[in-house]
Amino acid sequence: MRLSIIVPVYNMAGEGKLNYCMDSLVAQTVTDYEIIAVNDASTDNSLEILRGYERSYPDKVKVITYAVNKRQGGAKNEGLKAASGEWIGFIDSDDWVTPDYYEKLLKRAAETGADMVGCDYCLVREHVPLEKCMVSPASVGKVVQNNFVGQTGELDEEKHKKLFLRPGSMVIKVYKACVIRENGLDFPEGIFYEDNCAGSVWSLYFRHFEKVEEPLYFYYQHEQSTVHFITEEKCRDRMKAMEILYEECLKRGFLERCHQELEYRFAELYYVVTLFSYMQGVKRPRLSFVRELREGVEEKFPEFRKNVYYRQYTGQEEERLIALQGQSDGKFYRQYRLKLWVRRLRKRLGK
Repeated sequence: MRLSIIVPVYNMAGEGKLNYCMDSLVAQTVTDYEIIAVNDASTDNSLEILRGYERSYPDKVKVITYAVNKRQGGAKNEGLKAASGEWIGFIDSDDWVTPDYYEKLLKRAAETGADMVGCDYCLVREHVPLEKCMVSPASVGKVVQNNFVGQTGELDEEKHKKLFLRPGSMVIKVYKACVIRENGLDFPEGIFYEDNCAGSVWSLYFRHFEKVEEPLYFYYQHEQSTVHFITEEKCRDRMKAMEILYEECLKRGFLERCHQELEYRFAELYYVVTLFSYMQGVKRPRLSFVRELREGVEEKFPEFRKNVYYRQYTGQEEERLIALQGQSDGKFYRQYRLKLWVRRLRKRLGK
């Protein structure tokens, strides 16, 4: 088997999302591939839809189902256990790809000897005909670069560090399966943001990364998307993903090798991104949780503010507010709440 495509599915039957994804997969021009659809304890009729594709395409579609929700990481792990392909690809079940998506990525791998290949993607807000996606991706949504040229080619130490720091999305890549199996690579289970951990860890084991400079993957933005509403539970999942990343680096001997990169990625996702998304997205943010975030990052990396990447990538306003929290959680909390109130008032008055 040349390729295994793993599709974690949880309650994606509505608005034709799952059908649109599966239709794009069964229409792939690549030969000798399987689609492993993992029903992650859906409570809608997602399983019924998947069984329909399994009956219609028995040589392509294999359905796995179980009763306890494991989140996307757990579903991907189940798919990996069942996969027989030389290459592995992942796709979110509310997204879709062009018919030649996997053919182009695998062709690039064959031409270059790469063991990991990616492309760019397009942000879309509605389902559009696949023909239009192929002819003019920019006309259906915003084209976004995923990874950059400085990360491609034979992966030396510098490029590995660049990929660890900014691994890019895992669903917009194909991976050589033998690298995954030989190094025991998998995903954290039971949490959101599993790729925040896995993407960085996995990147250190591949030896040659290439890109197809086209947007072949279409990321569907809708209200049910993970990133579109913030809860404390999701914030804690991102924190947990970074704690697992730290433990994986410790276990696999990467702490010294990627210390600066790990320190910044941990501080960025465990603390900075979580702090500001929590303060902006949760209606009644708790001061105790804000304090917990600061204490958590300082426990692992007390000198993170001196990190070269932190100084390079953190905005001046964010850096000022973070420094304020370092002096007083209460002062930061009150000032930022006031800042948001003023911003929202100006927006209302502007309307």
